[in-house]
Amino acid sequence: MKELIGTVWSGLIIDENDNVYFVQKNGITFHLAKSEGEHKIGDMVEGFGYENQKHQLTMTTKIPNIQQHKFGFATVVASRRDLGVFVDIGLPDKEVVVSLDELPEMKQLWPKQGDKLYVRLSVDEKDRLWANLADDMTFLAMSREATEAMMNQDIKGIVYRLKLVGTFIFTEEDHFIGFVHPSERYSEPRLGEVVNGRVIGVRPDGMLNISLKPRAHEVISSDAQMILTFLERSKDGVIPFSDKSTPEEIQATFAISKGQFKRALGSLLKAKKIKQENGQTILLTGSEEV
Repeated sequence: MKELIGTVWSGLIIDENDNVYFVQKNGITFHLAKSEGEHKIGDMVEGFGYENQKHQLTMTTKIPNIQQHKFGFATVVASRRDLGVFVDIGLPDKEVVVSLDELPEMKQLWPKQGDKLYVRLSVDEKDRLWANLADDMTFLAMSREATEAMMNQDIKGIVYRLKLVGTFIFTEEDHFIGFVHPSERYSEPRLGEVVNGRVIGVRPDGMLNISLKPRAHEVISSDAQMILTFLERSKDGVIPFSDKSTPEEIQATFAISKGQFKRALGSLLKAKKIKQENGQTILLTGSEEV
């Protein structure tokens, strides 16, 4: 049965009920949901075989991009400390596990929900489907060389390798590899985390040196950071204070002077992190504009 799990093959529809067709291959029967399309008994149908969450042998005609010999980025949906992390590869009723054996020893560096991992599939001797992380050579093979023109550009990448020497990232759109030295980050990113940085160097081999620290003029003051924290913890990202608030109101809530408060608001407005309306300060999301 191993050759039918995690692979694409064609089988014969031998029966049906109200919900599924029964597709047979090499004497083994799989379920194909009728919601995926109309067929009739005797038809040959091509699909991807797997065992779903209910341990039913299942075929889907919605063939995932990630397969046993085909890598792709999969989104992390959950984790289990004794097993690993679950990723969505596009199957309708199953997530696939990346084993804890392939993850960092420090659990705080494990991927979290929404992070991305570059994986392909494998099947073990018990016919269980696993997702396996790509190695360094895979990323190198699909990367391209950066040029000096990228110096000081902003960049977004996915963390694909954690090492003592630093963090390696890959830009999903442009296929550049970047390296973040520990001195160019405030904390170590998680495996699979999407990070934003800037190019501080281009190596002779075309790899980018990246800093995850802000430029000097982008550094937010401690007062501004405090106001951001108030906003993030407030209901709907709104606080009833603005540059029109009285010194007494500001001192009572933030324990800073009105001058400090106004300077902090000014830096946040310039950074497009907030807006002011009707005597209130409002936290902006990434999709909003001032």
